[in-house]
Amino acid sequence: MHVMVIPYPAQGHVIPLMEVARCIAINGLKVTFVNTEVTHKKIMSACGSQKDGPNDLIQMVSIPDGMQPWEDRRDLGKLTESISRMMPTKLEELIEGINKTDNKVTCIIADASLVWAIRVAKKMGIRSASFCSSAAAVMALIMSIQKLLEDEIIDRNGIPLKDQMIQLSTTMPFMDPAKFTWACVGNPATNKIIFDILILGTKEAAETADCIICNSTMELETGAFRLFPKMLPIGPLLATNRFLKQEGHFWKEDFTCLTWLDQQPVCSVIYVAFGSVTIFNQSQFEELAFGLELTNKPFLWAVRPETSGSMNGTIYPNGFMDRVGDHGKIVSWAPQQEVLSHPSVACFMSHCGWNSTMEGVSNGVPFLCWPYFADQFLNTTYICDIWKTGLGLKKDDSGIVTRGEIKSKVELLLSNKIIKENALNLKEKVGAERSSNKKLSEFIDWVKKGNVNAPEKNTCN
Repeated sequence: MHVMVIPYPAQGHVIPLMEVARCIAINGLKVTFVNTEVTHKKIMSACGSQKDGPNDLIQMVSIPDGMQPWEDRRDLGKLTESISRMMPTKLEELIEGINKTDNKVTCIIADASLVWAIRVAKKMGIRSASFCSSAAAVMALIMSIQKLLEDEIIDRNGIPLKDQMIQLSTTMPFMDPAKFTWACVGNPATNKIIFDILILGTKEAAETADCIICNSTMELETGAFRLFPKMLPIGPLLATNRFLKQEGHFWKEDFTCLTWLDQQPVCSVIYVAFGSVTIFNQSQFEELAFGLELTNKPFLWAVRPETSGSMNGTIYPNGFMDRVGDHGKIVSWAPQQEVLSHPSVACFMSHCGWNSTMEGVSNGVPFLCWPYFADQFLNTTYICDIWKTGLGLKKDDSGIVTRGEIKSKVELLLSNKIIKENALNLKEKVGAERSSNKKLSEFIDWVKKGNVNAPEKNTCN
């Protein structure tokens, strides 16, 4: 058996699919992991070698994304259009080359947004699975688009028509149409591209693929999985489940922060990280810095070079570094799973991307929620309103989360015993479900045996 795994070229999509690939590879199957050329170079550079892949059981290959080296791949509309135009043909050529050998591709696992990969699989007679890297509720929302159209919640371009909260079912969280994952990605033109290509493509892929797998658990999202039983919960996909190091990073992790954490009191550190995409303008960046300083608590802050929108890069307030001294530790990229499992960490100030959400939940860490775009608003609803394991940070009239808001919410969260208890209880429930990982085992068995008969609901067709 030979499995091909294809992520969308973004950090939050690559890491969980890399974990899927490793789970398959350690079960004795050959795995080829297909990135864009740019993503491939980032991963190889971060793992310190251009020769060897991040795992000797996985073959790392790349195909072009169709964009020129100097073009801005942070423009999600342009990137999405380009990969949809260029990569299907290149993928076919790659598979045709592999299939000339004795180890033909027998299964393709593609990011849910890459419908073209599922189309290629169908065209070439290869079984396929669509992978949802976000909450299962996001997939359920996308699979409900026809009903949203019929109920006039959105128009044909995905634009919200009603200013009211909706529920897909009584067991699922309320959703704000203005915060649908495709409605708050960028400007209107970008949002339309995302809806037309990624969202409608995701719907088609879900309907076409033999299987839908989700980085989630039945415990966390019972309503979504019951609404669409075809979805298979195989999460949480954490390298630490098997005492391994997480792989697939775009930047080198700074492990010195773990030594620094060892020197801090138990449950004392504010961990601050906003993923791979969030950008703050200089005013907001400074307010965050001042807010952390005002808490008078130790903090670990992951600051990518482009986190601040300043033309000159990240600029800290005058004297900030001297004032915080050893009280604060700043790194460019942290080994997040190891950080969140460290006993010194008291809470997680996060953009609430789904990977970060799953990692925080799995370690019983309370959240301070600061969503940036797309599905992060729904994830915040889960954390604050459904699971009740965190608090949201509110913006003022000018759209800024002030230093005072940061200080007060940190104090409120750390003094709230109920939220901490909720977080620890959820950790236990997810941990109990994770320990057996029955659905992941069933999926791997399906991949290995090519069994087309589902043994029960929530398994592959």
